[in-house]
Amino acid sequence: MSHGGGNRAIVAALAANLGIAVTKFIAYLLTSSSSMLAESVHSLADSGNQLLLLVGGKRARRAADDEHPFGYGRERYVFAFIVSIVLFSLGGLFALYEAWHKWEDPHPIESWKWVPVVVLVAAIGLEGFSFRTAIHESNLVRGKQSWVSFVRTAKAPELPVVLLEDLGALIGLVLALLGVGLTLVTGNGEWDAVGTAGIGVLLVLIAIVLALETKSLLLGESATKSDVAAIKSALVGPGVSSVIHLRTLHLGPEEVLVAAKIEVPAATTAADVAAAIDAAEQRVREAVPIARVIYLEPDLRRD
Repeated sequence: MSHGGGNRAIVAALAANLGIAVTKFIAYLLTSSSSMLAESVHSLADSGNQLLLLVGGKRARRAADDEHPFGYGRERYVFAFIVSIVLFSLGGLFALYEAWHKWEDPHPIESWKWVPVVVLVAAIGLEGFSFRTAIHESNLVRGKQSWVSFVRTAKAPELPVVLLEDLGALIGLVLALLGVGLTLVTGNGEWDAVGTAGIGVLLVLIAIVLALETKSLLLGESATKSDVAAIKSALVGPGVSSVIHLRTLHLGPEEVLVAAKIEVPAATTAADVAAAIDAAEQRVREAVPIARVIYLEPDLRRD
């Protein structure tokens, strides 16, 4: 994935969420709607998350040093994991607490009654723009994968995070609109609490999905099946008879470590082996450009 594509989706989401958070909070102050407060905190948490993703992307571009010889590419995974924690605690748990509080005191919306409806409809439009941008950038790299497969297998965390956040935001806005609308129609504030609870449950579920996916990336995932096949094929050539075994590991979204034991012909000179290894590394980098760190061990195949 182009990091630039991820950044465009993040900036679009950040701009939308900052504007939405302000308007939602103003609507909450005017109406005391718990759904509006939950959505305000939701948008604020999303804005903070997008800032975290941008910071993680910047820190990941630092050059390798003695302390971190393989670079800082995994910083993007760390910050994506922090995003899931923020979404769970600040967004989901707060919304659930506010829903319980409103259920205990289910007062109706008595002033500026239609302000939250207008705000929520406008927010749906802004979130739709952000979601459309994330979909467009994702389609550039998704290929023929399903959306579920893309989220589960993407090595760059930014686009899946923004996609899930924007999808959650749109569903949350619909839940808030239902809660506020039913409260206005019936005069029963419990509907506002129900809408708020729905937002909380939604955010907790999305946070859990994000945490599970980024945890896998933090533990270290291999290259994609297509890249592994391309690397294995590229290794075989003049001076390399076959691949005895191969291991790959993502050091970051756009950097793969390759470690392989390769079969070389018997009675080959050290100079020939060195030349074969150099040529094999060149073929691998041409086939899979993100294979930037390559370690090859020459050996003879034994039964």
